[in-house]
This record gives sequence, structure tokens and C-alpha cells, in this order.
Amino acid sequence: MMRKILAISIRNRATSHKSFLNEGKLKSCEREFCTAIQENRSPLNGVRVLDLTRIVAGPYCTMILGDLGAEILKIERPDGGDEARKWGPPFFQGTQESTYFMSINRNKKSVCIDLKKGKDIIYELAQTSDILIENYVPGKLSSIGLGYEDMAKIAPHLIYCSLTGYGSSGPYANRPGYDVIAASLGGLLHITGPKDGPPCKVGVAMTDMATGLYAHGAIMASLLQRSKTNKGQWIQCNLLSTQIASLINIASNYLNGNKEATRWGSEHESIVPYEAFSTKDGYMTIGVGSDAQFLELVTKLQMSELAANDKFKNNIARVKNRIELLEILRDVIKKKTNQEWSVEFTGASFPYGAINTMREVFDDPHVKHIKLVQEVNHPVTGKVKLVGPPVTYSYATNIVRSAPPTLGQHTSEVLKNILNYSDDKIENLIKQKIVR
Repeated sequence: MMRKILAISIRNRATSHKSFLNEGKLKSCEREFCTAIQENRSPLNGVRVLDLTRIVAGPYCTMILGDLGAEILKIERPDGGDEARKWGPPFFQGTQESTYFMSINRNKKSVCIDLKKGKDIIYELAQTSDILIENYVPGKLSSIGLGYEDMAKIAPHLIYCSLTGYGSSGPYANRPGYDVIAASLGGLLHITGPKDGPPCKVGVAMTDMATGLYAHGAIMASLLQRSKTNKGQWIQCNLLSTQIASLINIASNYLNGNKEATRWGSEHESIVPYEAFSTKDGYMTIGVGSDAQFLELVTKLQMSELAANDKFKNNIARVKNRIELLEILRDVIKKKTNQEWSVEFTGASFPYGAINTMREVFDDPHVKHIKLVQEVNHPVTGKVKLVGPPVTYSYATNIVRSAPPTLGQHTSEVLKNILNYSDDKIENLIKQKIVR
């Protein structure tokens, strides 16, 4: 029944946009959205997600699902909502809307419900939803009747995904989970930073994002399995396990070769040359993955004799003699600018790239060509620029459809249209501070 209602809603929205498509009045991204509605090309069209997450890992996961067409009901606390709303500065000029929150909450509807007082509303929404995602400390939701066991009785079809710091059992289970702590305990900070300096965290919350990506993949797999079994299930993802799984070769080196990891800065432990080289006006990263690429690099540097030197003839020799080789290469590369080297290296088989500032990233001609940055209207801030989905499909759509929501923007809409609440009932819930 839910899918039939959603299908009718989608057809109605498509009809309302049809004349605009024909008249050519929409921007390209809006046109793509309307065309997607008409042709129903969103992979997760008709899937509803009850999103009880906040901060980064959970919202990042639900944003990906929203980009693919799922309806995301972002359940927030009436007294402030997602903590990331306050993570600033920067805020949009003249508002209290944080740019941080905006980065991971597009394509969602904000519904403010007090989880304790409004538990029955969550039950009703769960019965009409396909997925519930939460990232509370283990046991927190169970204590108020919203844990997996509780929800499975009410909505056995529900795919219930929990994102935690350390999982639901073990000595650390009840600790709050934060990206930098999981990255510390999981070894990432130990291998990140200058060779002779202190450990450094990665510039963005990579452990959070990786956990969100793992969760997204697990949810997609569970949807596929449910289509065969008609059964929901409990998915558990956690930051620490994700971080350790992401160590890949570093973990294997220790587990199988008993080799302790160390920090290498931008250098590579097993490949030389492979690092960020200082140039006349910045840094350029160059990687050489084969002997043929090394020959091409030194030829472009007008130092082809290095390839004939027994100390550098193959990667094993270059790793063994890395200090000597890198001193030679660094001295040459620092004599020209990033732009000059980019011209010299044009068409090369070895990978290279300048280390860009944010301005340079978004001014890059390739980034502009692929139209990764999209602009949408927001009810408070006006225009919002967002980095859109990085994955494209030959048929399916993966798009920015709506701006991140204001707090409680869709509460009444969702209660009225999904649960068929009357205006009087909604008003009464507002007065009791159960919803906002």
C-alpha cells in the first residue's frame, strides 16, 4: 500500500513539472530531477528511511541513500536537533545554519519528535518504513522501547541499522564513539603524519565516512536479501571495526609479517619515488608504480641516466636507496612551479598532481567540467552550493533533489501525509512539546 501511495505521489509531481520541462525553464540539475521523476529512474524510489542519526557517520549514510531516491525522514530532537547544526563557524551569513550540517544532510525531511514522549509516533512511522538507522550508544534506544528487539515486533520487515563507536558488546561498548578516537585506537593516527613528527589526524572525518559507506552497502545488501526472504534484520556497524578493516596492507604487514607500522609523511613505504615534492610555488605529488614509469619520469626531468644506475634500476633497488634518490629528485623538482611541471608532465603515463588549496580544487577545469558542484535553494540561506554525488549511472539517477532541511521543516507534512494525522492532533502534539 505504501509503495502504491508513493507511486501516485511521484506521478503527480512529474505531471506538475512537465510543462516546465517542455518550456526549458529549469536548470540542468532541476531538469534531470524532473526527468528522473517522470521515468522513475531513482534506484531507491519508494524506499522510506527512518533516520535517527546525527553528527557525521549516520547522516553521511542516509544522504547517500537519499541521493539514490530514498525518502529520508530525519528524526531530530525538538530542542535543537542534530548537534552538527551548531558546528560552526562558519555559518551562512546572517543565519545560524552551519555549513557543516549542510554538507551531509541534503535530500532529507526534518521531523522533530521527542523520542520518549513520541515513541508511539516512531512506531507508526516504522510500520510504513523500510529502514531504520540510528547511532546512539548501545542500549540507549532499548531503554526507551526503540531498540531492535522492540521494533522487530512492531515492524518485522524493518531493516534496522545501528552505527556505534565500538559495537554492542565488549569492554568499550558503552563509550561514546568519535571519529578521531576510533582513528587513534584503530591505528590510523599512528601511521599518519611526518616521519619524525607527531601523529596527525586526517583533514576530514574519514573513519566516520567509511563507516557510513559500509552501512550504506550493508543496507543495500539487506534490501536485496529482503526482496527474496521478506525478512528484516539487524545490521551493526562500528567506527573501530571499520577503521581497522581500512588498514588493509598495513594490517596484513603486521599480522603476517610481524612488521610494525611507522609514519611516512607523504612517502610510500614500498614504492619510490612516491611522495609530495616541494616545487617553486607549492607541492606536487608524483607516483611511480613501474620501472617504465620511472624511466619516463627521469627522462622528462632530463636525468635519464638515473634509470641506468644499478642503485635505481628497479623498485626494490630504489626503495633500498630511497634517501639518495629522493635527494636528487627533490633538488630538481623544486626548481619549477606546479604549472610548469604540469606542462612538462602532460601526457605522462605516471600519475602526478599539484596539491591544491580549496580555491584551486573548485577552480580546476576538470572539476568544473564534470559539474560536481551543484546549487540548490534553501528557505533560510538562499542559494546553497553542495558537492554532489560522485557516482554516475548510465540509466539510474543519483542526484541532489532538495537542500538540507531547516529544523522541523517537514514535521507537519510527514505526520499529515504519511500518518494521516489531523491538524488538531498535530497542534495538540506541538502544545505538549512532543513534536516541533
